[in-house]
Amino acid sequence: MNMIRNQRARRVTTAAVTVLTAAVLGSVGAGASSAHTAAARTAAPQTQQIASSVLGSDYKITLTALRSTEDQYAASVQLKVYTHGSGTWKESDRVTIGAVDGWFWYPLTGSHAVCEFSTSSSEPAPLAVSLMITPSIGCSDPVHYVVKQGKVYAE
Repeated sequence: MNMIRNQRARRVTTAAVTVLTAAVLGSVGAGASSAHTAAARTAAPQTQQIASSVLGSDYKITLTALRSTEDQYAASVQLKVYTHGSGTWKESDRVTIGAVDGWFWYPLTGSHAVCEFSTSSSEPAPLAVSLMITPSIGCSDPVHYVVKQGKVYAE
Protein backbone atom coordinates (compact mmCIF):
# COMPACT_ATOMS: atom_id res chain seq x y z
CA MET A 1 0.00 0.00 0.00
CA ASN A 2 2.86 2.40 0.80
CA MET A 3 4.33 1.73 -2.61
CA ILE A 4 1.08 2.80 -4.32
CA ARG A 5 0.94 5.97 -2.19
CA ASN A 6 4.55 6.78 -3.07
CA GLN A 7 3.86 6.30 -6.80
CA ARG A 8 0.79 8.55 -6.58
CA ALA A 9 2.75 11.17 -4.65
CA ARG A 10 5.48 11.10 -7.30
CA ARG A 11 2.90 11.45 -10.09
CA VAL A 12 1.22 14.37 -8.32
CA THR A 13 4.59 16.01 -7.70
CA THR A 14 5.65 15.44 -11.33
CA ALA A 15 2.35 16.86 -12.58
CA ALA A 16 2.68 19.91 -10.33
CA VAL A 17 6.25 20.53 -11.48
CA THR A 18 5.15 20.17 -15.12
CA VAL A 19 2.29 22.64 -14.68
CA LEU A 20 4.55 25.09 -12.85
CA THR A 21 7.25 24.81 -15.54
CA ALA A 22 4.69 25.38 -18.30
CA ALA A 23 3.33 28.43 -16.49
CA VAL A 24 6.81 29.91 -16.03
CA LEU A 25 7.82 29.22 -19.63
CA GLY A 26 4.52 30.60 -20.88
CA SER A 27 4.98 33.87 -19.02
CA VAL A 28 8.57 34.18 -20.21
CA GLY A 29 7.46 33.54 -23.80
CA ALA A 30 4.65 36.08 -23.48
CA GLY A 31 7.11 38.66 -22.16
CA ALA A 32 9.48 37.99 -25.04
CA SER A 33 6.61 38.23 -27.50
CA SER A 34 5.47 41.55 -26.00
CA ALA A 35 9.03 42.86 -26.12
CA HIS A 36 9.35 41.79 -29.77
CA THR A 37 6.04 43.46 -30.66
CA ALA A 38 7.04 46.68 -28.88
CA ALA A 39 10.40 46.69 -30.65
CA ALA A 40 8.67 46.20 -34.00
CA ARG A 41 6.43 49.22 -33.33
CA THR A 42 9.38 51.48 -32.60
CA ALA A 43 11.48 50.25 -35.54
CA ALA A 44 11.59 52.28 -38.73
CA PRO A 45 8.86 51.27 -41.17
CA GLN A 46 9.70 49.06 -44.12
CA THR A 47 9.84 51.14 -47.31
CA GLN A 48 9.84 50.45 -51.02
CA GLN A 49 10.25 52.97 -53.79
CA ILE A 50 7.47 52.36 -56.32
CA ALA A 51 8.16 55.09 -58.90
CA SER A 52 10.73 57.73 -59.75
CA SER A 53 11.19 60.45 -62.35
CA VAL A 54 14.04 62.88 -63.01
CA LEU A 55 13.02 66.14 -64.65
CA GLY A 56 16.14 67.40 -66.34
CA SER A 57 18.60 68.79 -63.83
CA ASP A 58 15.87 70.55 -61.82
CA TYR A 59 13.87 67.93 -59.93
CA LYS A 60 13.79 64.29 -58.98
CA ILE A 61 10.39 62.99 -57.84
CA THR A 62 9.84 59.68 -56.07
CA LEU A 63 6.86 57.72 -54.78
CA THR A 64 7.68 55.54 -51.78
CA ALA A 65 5.45 53.03 -49.98
CA LEU A 66 5.88 52.99 -46.18
CA ARG A 67 4.56 49.89 -44.43
CA SER A 68 2.50 50.60 -41.31
CA THR A 69 4.05 49.73 -37.98
CA GLU A 70 0.55 49.19 -36.55
CA ASP A 71 -1.06 47.04 -39.27
CA GLN A 72 1.05 44.71 -41.40
CA TYR A 73 -1.37 45.03 -44.33
CA ALA A 74 -1.57 48.85 -44.37
CA ALA A 75 0.75 51.40 -45.94
CA SER A 76 1.19 55.08 -46.66
CA VAL A 77 2.61 56.68 -49.80
CA GLN A 78 4.99 59.62 -49.81
CA LEU A 79 5.73 61.78 -52.81
CA LYS A 80 9.14 63.39 -52.35
CA VAL A 81 10.69 66.16 -54.41
CA TYR A 82 14.45 66.60 -54.60
CA THR A 83 16.34 69.54 -56.06
CA HIS A 84 19.83 69.26 -57.46
CA GLY A 85 22.59 71.43 -56.08
CA SER A 86 26.27 71.10 -55.18
CA GLY A 87 26.42 67.81 -57.08
CA THR A 88 23.77 66.02 -54.97
CA TRP A 89 20.01 65.63 -54.76
CA LYS A 90 18.50 67.15 -51.61
CA GLU A 91 14.92 66.65 -50.48
CA SER A 92 13.01 69.93 -50.81
CA ASP A 93 9.45 68.81 -50.04
CA ARG A 94 7.23 65.79 -49.39
CA VAL A 95 3.51 65.07 -49.24
CA THR A 96 1.50 62.02 -48.27
CA ILE A 97 -0.70 60.69 -51.07
CA GLY A 98 -4.09 59.85 -49.58
CA ALA A 99 -4.53 58.99 -45.91
CA VAL A 100 -1.76 57.77 -43.61
CA ASP A 101 -1.97 53.94 -43.63
CA GLY A 102 -4.78 54.32 -46.16
CA TRP A 103 -3.34 51.92 -48.74
CA PHE A 104 -2.78 48.16 -48.80
CA TRP A 105 0.90 47.13 -48.65
CA TYR A 106 0.81 44.14 -50.99
CA PRO A 107 -1.04 45.70 -53.96
CA LEU A 108 0.98 48.89 -53.48
CA THR A 109 4.28 47.05 -53.79
CA GLY A 110 3.16 44.63 -56.49
CA SER A 111 3.98 44.69 -60.18
CA HIS A 112 0.99 46.85 -61.23
CA ALA A 113 0.99 49.22 -58.24
CA VAL A 114 1.38 52.45 -60.19
CA CYS A 115 -1.53 53.07 -62.53
CA GLU A 116 -0.43 56.59 -63.47
CA PHE A 117 2.63 58.65 -62.64
CA SER A 118 3.00 61.51 -65.05
CA THR A 119 5.42 64.38 -64.72
CA SER A 120 6.58 67.27 -66.85
CA SER A 121 9.74 69.34 -66.76
CA SER A 122 7.92 72.65 -67.24
CA GLU A 123 7.83 75.21 -64.42
CA PRO A 124 5.53 74.76 -62.61
CA ALA A 125 5.86 70.99 -63.10
CA PRO A 126 2.50 69.22 -63.18
CA LEU A 127 2.17 65.76 -61.57
CA ALA A 128 -0.57 63.14 -61.65
CA VAL A 129 -0.61 60.02 -59.47
CA SER A 130 -3.00 57.06 -59.48
CA LEU A 131 -2.27 53.89 -57.51
CA MET A 132 -3.68 50.37 -57.27
CA ILE A 133 -6.19 50.06 -54.43
CA THR A 134 -6.64 46.30 -54.88
CA PRO A 135 -6.73 44.17 -58.04
CA SER A 136 -10.51 43.70 -57.68
CA ILE A 137 -11.24 47.40 -57.01
CA GLY A 138 -8.68 48.76 -59.47
CA CYS A 139 -6.93 52.11 -59.50
CA SER A 140 -7.55 55.21 -57.43
CA ASP A 141 -8.73 58.41 -59.04
CA PRO A 142 -5.70 60.46 -60.08
CA VAL A 143 -4.54 63.20 -57.74
CA HIS A 144 -2.91 66.25 -59.28
CA TYR A 145 -0.09 68.40 -57.96
CA VAL A 146 2.31 71.00 -59.27
CA VAL A 147 5.90 71.54 -58.22
CA LYS A 148 6.93 75.18 -58.01
CA GLN A 149 10.46 76.05 -56.94
CA GLY A 150 10.90 72.66 -55.27
CA LYS A 151 7.62 72.74 -53.29
CA VAL A 152 4.54 70.55 -53.90
CA TYR A 153 1.10 72.15 -54.22
CA ALA A 154 -2.26 70.46 -54.65
CA GLU A 155 -3.86 71.43 -57.92
